[in-house]
Formats: sequence, C-alpha cells, structure tokens
Amino acid sequence: MIKFPNITTQRLAVKLKLKAEKLVKQGHPWVFEDSIAKQNKDGKTGDIVILFDQRKDKVFAIGLYDLDSPIRIKVLSASPVTLGVPFFKEKIKLAFSKRSSLLKTDTDSYRFIFGENDGFPGFIADVYKDVLVVKLYTAIWFPYLEMILPELLQVSGCKTLVMRLSRNLQRSNAFGITDGQVITGVLSSEVVYFKEHGIRFSANVIHGHKTGYFLDHRHNRKRVGELSRGKKILDVFSYAGGFSVHALAGGATEVISLDISAQALEVAVQNGQLNPNTGVHKTMAIDAFLGLQQLIDAKEKFDIVIIDPPSFAKSAKEINSAKHSYSRLAVLGAQLVSRQGILVLASCSSRITAQQFFDISEQGIVKAQRGFKHIEKTFHDSDHPIGFPEGAYLKCGYYRLD
Repeated sequence: MIKFPNITTQRLAVKLKLKAEKLVKQGHPWVFEDSIAKQNKDGKTGDIVILFDQRKDKVFAIGLYDLDSPIRIKVLSASPVTLGVPFFKEKIKLAFSKRSSLLKTDTDSYRFIFGENDGFPGFIADVYKDVLVVKLYTAIWFPYLEMILPELLQVSGCKTLVMRLSRNLQRSNAFGITDGQVITGVLSSEVVYFKEHGIRFSANVIHGHKTGYFLDHRHNRKRVGELSRGKKILDVFSYAGGFSVHALAGGATEVISLDISAQALEVAVQNGQLNPNTGVHKTMAIDAFLGLQQLIDAKEKFDIVIIDPPSFAKSAKEINSAKHSYSRLAVLGAQLVSRQGILVLASCSSRITAQQFFDISEQGIVKAQRGFKHIEKTFHDSDHPIGFPEGAYLKCGYYRLD
C-alpha cells in the first residue's frame, strides 16, 4: 500500500444548538455550520470533534470537522468513543454483516460502505470481484485512511484497491492522491468483470461514473430479467445496460437501450455479449425525451418500458423542475407500453420523497389516458441500508397498463 502523508489533527470541543443536539442524539449524521453554538478553537478539515451536551456538559457524540462544507461536522458516533483502529474495525465488521444475505447469492459485486448510512459520511466503498474501489467525497478521511483501508481489504478479501475522488477533491489535488490511483495490489485492466445474480457485467473502475458501475438497482434489474422472457423491452437512460443485459439474459426477444451517451451504449452492447442470449440488442444514442417522442411518433410498442433517469434534484431549487420531468417521463413512457404491458419508473432523487414520486408517476400514467394496476414498489437493496431520512433516495414502481 502506498504511504499516505502524515496529517496532524487536533480535538475540538463543540456544543450545538438544542435542536441540532436533539437530531444528533436521534442518530442524524449532519451538523450544519449555523447549528454550532460554541467551539473552543478554529478547526481544520479532518479534526476530531467532541460534542458536549448543552445541559449536562457531558460528551454525547464524536465527529469529524469539515471546513470545506456547509455540513461542518460529520458525526461518526452518537456516543462517546475513541477514534482508532478498533473503532473502525468494528464499524467495518458491522457493515459487512449487513451484506451477508446478498453474498450468499451468485453475486460478487456489492456496496461495502454506504457513506453516512454505515457511519462513514462522504465515504463509499464498492467491491467488484476482487477489486475494492473507494470513492471519497470529503477530505475529512485522509488522516484516517491508513487505519481504515487495510481493514476494508482484510474483511472483503480484495487484493487490489483503487481510489476515486469527487470533483472537488480532484480540483484540490488533496495530499497528492489522484483520481483512479491504484493504492495497493495490481490492476491488470481498468475494466473489471463481475457478477450480479449470475449475470456478468463489467465496470471501468478508473474512468467509469461513480466507482465504475451503479450497484443500487441490482434487485430491480433481476426482477426485470425475470419478467422478460419472450418480451420486447425498452431501457431508457440505460447507461451501461444494467436492465438491458438482465432482460436479454432473461430471454427477451428484442431490447432497445436508449441513452444520450454513445460511449455508454457501446459498453451496454459489450455487457450484453458477456451472457448467452438470442435476443436482438439495439441502441439509440439520443436525449431521452426526444427519443421517447420519436418512438411514440413511430407508433412503437413495448412489453416492458424501464425509465431510470439520473437525479433531477441535486439541490432544493431543482425540486419543482424534477417533479415536472418525472411527470413528463411517465406520460411519454405510458404511451409506449403495449396492452397489459409493464411500465417501470424509478427515481434516485433524495429530495423527492417516495410518496411524491409514486403520486407523480401514477398521475402521469392517467394523463396519458392509460389505466393501470400497481404491481409492486421497491426501494434499496440490502447493500444500501438506510440510516437516516436523507439517506433514502431510491424508489421504483412497477405498473401494469390496460
């Protein structure tokens, strides 16, 4: 493993406003700058924060200070603890145990650490077969990587570790670590092959989005595969073809993968070829809204239409626009579903609640003058546990249209 720079940290004594203190005691991991009532000295990113109770003046939580974020304190524990190898070892062991049921399936790819939800704010760790990919969204973790990374490798059994950095960390050139750097082991190819429920895929762990692939829809991809035998499928916002590949492997006769990225569609086709299938795989490199309208104008119909867009509401000011976009997609998608076909609508916008999304989707189907029967609604897979309200983002609805 490469040698990380020695970063000196200090301990900060902090008291919070009563409302924020109550939230932290209830398990919320975020403390915003304006929620700090008292702080004994100036802090820098990565400093250890000792949170003291306003009334009893006793330590009740531990966190890390983030000078670069409006979320000034990321809480690691809602109880007094000592940060060190034993502390991180226990948290990693607990996170791994939550994935035990998934790892009993024919799956060797999973989210090992899911940020705040596993007690590691701004820290993601994904496993692709024997490669561990860590993505950092905050510099608070640099002083502690030498404690954490060896434990992640040991518990996961991975031999190679790749570091990915958020755009902000890439711009800051933090501590000489670069995005896509191999921290330990040997990476023979930047493309790593793995399985989810027996279906083979590839992830570019150096240049791919996030850590190389989107693992969160695993359950829904499997479900679509189970519904696809003998069917014609449209996969919108397909990216590298997650739903498309499961549909083909499940016996679909024809699959169209639609995405604005021609490069992503090339990967989708390659992923489809990794698994035996007899279906026809077509691609459309086009904006989703334009592509859906083109298919409607061409009077195309599909047995299953899956629409899984990226987050439309990355900030509060985008919420209304996101709601409008989800409505438009439901209206367009419903027009392409054959009689008794299935429309699958998904959202990964945490600022849109599940109920809001399902209401918008169902109103959109009605607006398209289609009757529907709700089949099922799904949320996070077991490797994406939810530890606080804002941690819940994924929701997916299955509708059978008349």
